[in-house]
Amino acid sequence: MKTQWILSAVFVFATVAAAQPPQGRGRGGPGGPGTPGAPARFLGGEVGMPGRLVKNAPYSAEIITEMTQALPDGNRIKQSNTVRVYRDSEGRTRHEQSLRNLGGASANTTLPQVAFINDPVAGASYTLDLTQRTATKSMHGGWNGGPRPTRGPGDANGPGPMPRRVGDGPPPDGAPRPAMRRGNQNVKTESLGRQMIEGVQAEGTRTTLTIPAGEIGNEQPIQVVTESWYSPELQTVVLRKRSDPRSGDSVTKVMNLSRQEPPRTLFEPPADFKISESGRGPRPRQ
Repeated sequence: MKTQWILSAVFVFATVAAAQPPQGRGRGGPGGPGTPGAPARFLGGEVGMPGRLVKNAPYSAEIITEMTQALPDGNRIKQSNTVRVYRDSEGRTRHEQSLRNLGGASANTTLPQVAFINDPVAGASYTLDLTQRTATKSMHGGWNGGPRPTRGPGDANGPGPMPRRVGDGPPPDGAPRPAMRRGNQNVKTESLGRQMIEGVQAEGTRTTLTIPAGEIGNEQPIQVVTESWYSPELQTVVLRKRSDPRSGDSVTKVMNLSRQEPPRTLFEPPADFKISESGRGPRPRQ
């Protein structure tokens, strides 16, 4: 019963988060841990969140997030989290992860392996409990089924976000939202050029947010530095580093990347799963 309640909460959280509008320039990245406004750690990438439809760019990979926080007494807290992600040529996505990293869950807590499937072709999302072999289905709001058009890398609006968080969903940064508005004098953005990461070319950007003294009760200015490497080929962030004195450092990276088409069976509940239906969820962005 407790496990089912947790899964229900996860499903509701993912559905509500997906309804939030994209922030910034549209090139999201993995979220920073332990900061107000940051997504729950167990969500990892774009887990369970219908995001922007990306077609003809299949891949599978592991998204690994490593977090380090230094305490005032010199102690350090280190945590890591791994999400397995898949995307097919039609834009279907699947994310697999243990719920052990759910905020507040102790290391001794027994929680299931889960998978989040977003199928924009059928207009449906699924939350799968791989341990109990159950699934919760939600239809996307306002969706009548059938394929949807997508923007490609050459579109006038540019490529979209990554699996935020390495993807879509809530904005990744924990800083006050007004400070991140374009043109704000406290935000500095610089290009880092290009480099190959996991076999794909990526474009780097470093953004430095300066929170002036006194803005949030701070005696000295605070600098939050975010470095993102975006792959136009995959239309996703493949590496993101974030340093925030308030919460520590985090690195989220794509590892073991494969460009092979994932099996179609990964994007639908197995035949022996017990499926229950939820209400309509948010409509994926195009």
